[in-house]
Amino acid sequence: MSFSPFPKFRQVSLLLACVALLTSCDGGLAPNTVDTEVADMQSGQYTLDKDHASVVFKVNHLGFSTFIGRFNSLDASLDFDPEKIESSKLHVIVDMKSIDVNNPKFANDLRGSDWLDTEKFPQAVFKTTRFVEMKEKNSFKFEGDLTFHGVTAPVTLDVKFHGGGRNFLTRKFTLGFSASTSFKRSAFGADNMVSFGVGDDVELEIHAEFQKAKALEKTAAPVTPAS
Repeated sequence: MSFSPFPKFRQVSLLLACVALLTSCDGGLAPNTVDTEVADMQSGQYTLDKDHASVVFKVNHLGFSTFIGRFNSLDASLDFDPEKIESSKLHVIVDMKSIDVNNPKFANDLRGSDWLDTEKFPQAVFKTTRFVEMKEKNSFKFEGDLTFHGVTAPVTLDVKFHGGGRNFLTRKFTLGFSASTSFKRSAFGADNMVSFGVGDDVELEIHAEFQKAKALEKTAAPVTPAS
């Protein structure tokens, strides 16, 4: 039986080699450093990180509770100017067939002609039209046009910037936002059951991360319809 006088030395060498390999991979998996100063961000075109984005809606249910659902498929593009926020532009497309209310049967009913009529109106679209004001640090108000259920009308979007920086997992420069708005669905012709106590006021919450795009894209890419 052969005997190596340096087994521990070999183990240590292997460990050091592994450490060197990891640290050479663009800094390794170091935790994120998120900067909350808007002025420090990179300007340019950003695309939605679809794995970290959601649109949540809330509607009063007969006065008893708040009914909550979401849309699982959306896309968006952001033209971001940290030095001139009022010039920033957002374009969002939501696949209405992707509605999810944790009840597949009822979700299918909501896709029908009595409610969202997704066969006729498969997408909802939002585009910013003008900057209104900076409410406080990192909080902004924009106006935009919402096209929903075949009707286009203005809505106000309250936006909060959470921070930005290089995401150590994707190695892409990333911006994080949340936003909210509300509107009356009857104003868009979606008034089923309003007179019976199903809320007319719809509250929307948007939570999203955007990644710096490699090439300029003026509009959001088409959303693949949900099956």
